[in-house]
Amino acid sequence: MATTPLITINKLTKDYVSRGGLLGRQRNAVRVIEDLDLTIYEGETLGIVGESGCGKSTLANTLLRLISATSGEINYNGANILDLDKAALRDLRQHFQMVFQNPFTSLNPRMRVGDIIAEPLRTHLSLSSREIMEELSRLLSECGLKDEHLGRYPHELSGGQAQRVAIARALALRPKFLILDEPTSALDVSVQAQIINLLVRLQKRNGLTYLFISHDIGVVQHIADRIAVMYLGEIVEMGTSEAVFANPQHPYTQALLSATPQPDTNAARERIVLSGNVPSVADPPSGCRFHTRCPHIIAQCKTDAPTKVRSESGWATCHLLTGV
Repeated sequence: MATTPLITINKLTKDYVSRGGLLGRQRNAVRVIEDLDLTIYEGETLGIVGESGCGKSTLANTLLRLISATSGEINYNGANILDLDKAALRDLRQHFQMVFQNPFTSLNPRMRVGDIIAEPLRTHLSLSSREIMEELSRLLSECGLKDEHLGRYPHELSGGQAQRVAIARALALRPKFLILDEPTSALDVSVQAQIINLLVRLQKRNGLTYLFISHDIGVVQHIADRIAVMYLGEIVEMGTSEAVFANPQHPYTQALLSATPQPDTNAARERIVLSGNVPSVADPPSGCRFHTRCPHIIAQCKTDAPTKVRSESGWATCHLLTGV
């Protein structure tokens, strides 16, 4: 398992401020991420899973400074990303790239595939036309595409081909770190498997580090070395992929896994149905944020926020693990 930190996140917090009241003078802060600590190691795939609205994509966008954090630190190469000026941030983005959920909304419909992939090369590097064509051919081959795709527009591609173009564009500058924000959720199941296998091959070939975001913990199992489970802006469990699937510690993780389809129809698994709806991040519950839906709630859950309980393979935040 990788042991060299690539990115270290300390006490990261993100608030969205809305205005209301007379003439919009009243400011209301909605905390989407609260005091999040996370370390991403070189060469690993860290999976982030959780329901919609838990803060997964906000975390991704904050890492790339596409949105500004409210407080905290994101350290890379000895520098806090949140303090970088525009010139330093431009240099950083050669090493950090992102693949979005829907390729048809992340690719410019007015540009041909060749221009889409070549755009970062022309923006950041001084290459001749011949060198750009050589890079385009290399990227297409790596991502399972052919030179004939260069002249096509995004609408002339299948979903899987369009996502391969998005991956090729992300790899154009030979980055170290790739954020994959639900890169397979808009694709057919068979195509999802192809893209996952492609990402695994690219990681081994290029020594990449991935942050893989998904609401489907079953998909994450096939690619992640470690898994972080998020709920209402907080990480409630972290561990190796094997440990999380074999012995989930947090009740929320247990519920997510119980909803995962089993390939073996004869295997028995009790379905855990959570009651109620996900609380609003504008008014999160006191104590443990999961207590309003937890099937194992005790009195302390309503008043006290749980602390991390560590194990050999990770940690989880739950009062039940402390033996209370």
